[in-house]
Amino acid sequence: MRKAIGTLVGALVLVAFSGMPAGAIVNGQIDGSRHPQVVALVGDLPPFAYGIPYCTGTLISETVVLTAAHCDLGPTGTFRGISFAPRYQSGDPVLQGTIHANPNHNKSQHDSADIAVVVLDEPVSGVTPARLPSPGILDQMKANGSLNQSTTFTAVGYGDYAGVPLSQTPPYPNDGYRRYAVGSFNALNPGYLRLTQNAATGDGGTCDGDSGGPNFFGSGSTETNVIAAITSTGDTHCHATNVGYRLDIPEAQNFLRQYVPVP
Repeated sequence: MRKAIGTLVGALVLVAFSGMPAGAIVNGQIDGSRHPQVVALVGDLPPFAYGIPYCTGTLISETVVLTAAHCDLGPTGTFRGISFAPRYQSGDPVLQGTIHANPNHNKSQHDSADIAVVVLDEPVSGVTPARLPSPGILDQMKANGSLNQSTTFTAVGYGDYAGVPLSQTPPYPNDGYRRYAVGSFNALNPGYLRLTQNAATGDGGTCDGDSGGPNFFGSGSTETNVIAAITSTGDTHCHATNVGYRLDIPEAQNFLRQYVPVP
């Protein structure tokens, strides 16, 4: 499942009946002004819905927003722009820009090139951009033992705010709010950071609509504004695993240096 609107039809049916835009983070909290650099990607997905937040991104320079490659709607939809609103509601204004997806990304399958940027038409002021990680930092942490099951990360997004029981199928509930949740380290792969979001262990995570959103190093008093990975995928019912595309690997950093300085 891609955490854009992987269960698109079901999610939009819920939107139609609730009157709410597709919206965030499971087992999390309403964000308010905690992460002002995190934005909603707003677009049209005909024939189901128009002007909805369908993915998440993060401002990494005054003109560049980081997101996932599969958030590029391409010929099947229309990207309208981004919103910094803590709660996106239909008709809210958006800032316009152009999506540039990693050309190595294959939309027909999950792969390790799930990264894109939105280059904004006008620079943003008054918002401090998030920072990118240094090369190979997650491998270094794994090697020295500082990346372990007690290591936490903070996910932020505009996606659905709760999963559904395994016996049910989507739609998931959403209300348009930006939310955040804390997840614990599960596994490190060459291209991905895997975090547990099992509520039974006190963890939270991501769901549909959170794709492209940040997973910051740390949580609470230890949280930083450095993005370890961007949400890419996870389990279908949004209960177990948040899978993020790593930003400390050469593939990600080579792509990003076309648009912003990298560490």
